[in-house]
Amino acid sequence: MNTEFNLAIFLKSLPNQAGVYRMIAEDGMVLYVGKAVNLKRRVSSYFQKNDHSPRIALMVKQIARVEITVTRSEAEALILENNLIKSLSPKYNILFRDDKSYPYLMITGHHFPRLAYYRGALKQPNQYFGPYPNGYAVRESIEILQKVFQMRTCEDSVFAHRDRACLLHQIKRCSAPCIGAVSEEEYREQVQHAIAFLNGQTADLIRDLEQQMFNAAETLNFERAAKLRDQQQVLGKILSKQFIDSQQSNNQQDIDVIAVFAQNSAICLHWISIRGGRYVGDKSFFPNTRDDPNPNPQDYAEAFVAQHYLGKIKPDVLIVNFRLPESLKEALNQEHNKKIVFTRAPKGERKAWQNMALKNAKQALAQHLLQNSNQQQRVAALANIIGLPENELKRLECFDISHTQGEATIASCVVYDDFAMQPSQYRRYNITTAKACDDYAAMREVLTRRYGKLTQAKANGETVAMPDVVLIDGGKGQINVAVDVWQELGLNMPLVGIAKGEERKAGLEELILPFTGQQFRLPENNPALHLLQTIRDESHRFAITGHRAKRDKARITSSLHDIEGIGAKRKAALLRRFGGLRGIQAASVDDLASVDGISKALAQKIFDYFHT
Repeated sequence: MNTEFNLAIFLKSLPNQAGVYRMIAEDGMVLYVGKAVNLKRRVSSYFQKNDHSPRIALMVKQIARVEITVTRSEAEALILENNLIKSLSPKYNILFRDDKSYPYLMITGHHFPRLAYYRGALKQPNQYFGPYPNGYAVRESIEILQKVFQMRTCEDSVFAHRDRACLLHQIKRCSAPCIGAVSEEEYREQVQHAIAFLNGQTADLIRDLEQQMFNAAETLNFERAAKLRDQQQVLGKILSKQFIDSQQSNNQQDIDVIAVFAQNSAICLHWISIRGGRYVGDKSFFPNTRDDPNPNPQDYAEAFVAQHYLGKIKPDVLIVNFRLPESLKEALNQEHNKKIVFTRAPKGERKAWQNMALKNAKQALAQHLLQNSNQQQRVAALANIIGLPENELKRLECFDISHTQGEATIASCVVYDDFAMQPSQYRRYNITTAKACDDYAAMREVLTRRYGKLTQAKANGETVAMPDVVLIDGGKGQINVAVDVWQELGLNMPLVGIAKGEERKAGLEELILPFTGQQFRLPENNPALHLLQTIRDESHRFAITGHRAKRDKARITSSLHDIEGIGAKRKAALLRRFGGLRGIQAASVDDLASVDGISKALAQKIFDYFHT
């Protein structure tokens, strides 16, 4: 315990009020964030009880000091707790790391609004619909709206410089407002229809379109009547296919269904999203319970609801199969513009939805446990080959180098942890010191940069995630470089080289263990080989996609620099306007001349460069 922090005095001085507390380690890392109706009673319990779970008992041993923030109510404390959990990611809190950003369908606030897939903070004057469980659900909705209402999806830079309609207009997926093929009034009418559809007012919309069709027919405007008829037919098919609550009067509501299911110390939460009465998708969540020997599903369910909804768009109805604390309900209602209906015992159709969510949770957890068991077998097999205890092999990092004859060299580092690849922890490194085509020097640079930095941070008392094993995609040359770097930095993590086999065929790879002097090939059905192949292939994919992006960007820059009169500012202006080399190549002389700093003569020179 920190000598500057007197626990006894601190506990006596705690107020009997609601608030949030933060458990902090010696190095300043926040271990845990919690809320309390009574701070004095709740915080004191950590140091007075001896029946904590192993996870909490381990946390208490690391506490150096405690900080508190007093709030006016438990609901306010809950909101503050949730904000701190998201910003600090404390080690001992229940965290749903894949719940950071959900996709939305966005209708922009432009003069001619466009449809777009969107992630991030919601901003005015755009309108947002969602959140959707995944990107596929958003894109499916966009495709429907394009087909029925023919709204534009192009970027503003493209929209502002079109002089003829694109392919989407020809296949009747866009009304081409860019060239004036539709009036502003008619386009805005279609936008309002799209909004009505997204808000679940499809039945009303069909009736409105039907009346407009009859009116158009009476005035002998048969072309418009036929268009309205086609829209009705498509919407009717969608209504019969996708509305799962179409027989009830409340089909315009946004409804979420959440079911929690636990088995073998593992937990699954299944979320079903219904927007405007239309099922838009579902998703399963598997919180990490590895350090919690007796996980309580209720605790994880409460944490999910708080992290999933506080500070975000909320449904009108929330159907769950677990108890929601009154403080959580109050906090959610404070942020919502109308009172949310919470139900744990629904009836009729909603009961069927709840049962469906629970069934999906059970099915998803069974698959997850099977997959996890398979991954555990792979990790255990690799640990046995390397000579590590199974429980000491959790995190693996793999490196690969990618270039085209020395051009645009990129090094990748991918991470495997907690029995899965961790894309958010992947890193790419631009190789700057190594000569072209020198893979050994490139490998030395990336290993020195990554582990030199981590070693220094660790020496400074910072908490860093060091791998248990480092994989090198390469043969003896790359491995020998890694061994040299290890000696220079004083590292002792095991190294494994994965050398490509004969004819570079999968299953013929040779493993190199430099610290034991072994070099051998594993049977094709060996679980450890399957794990190594998965990580190696992901490292290669990540490296080559980064390399191609860097190479293409360099070639764009090189091409433009070859044109006399194009400097850095004009190059940047052209790329901003047209989005890339293809856009510049496709532009007309007049389009090029409309860019700031580009004269008619220079525009002609650019055009001639790409077309002669």
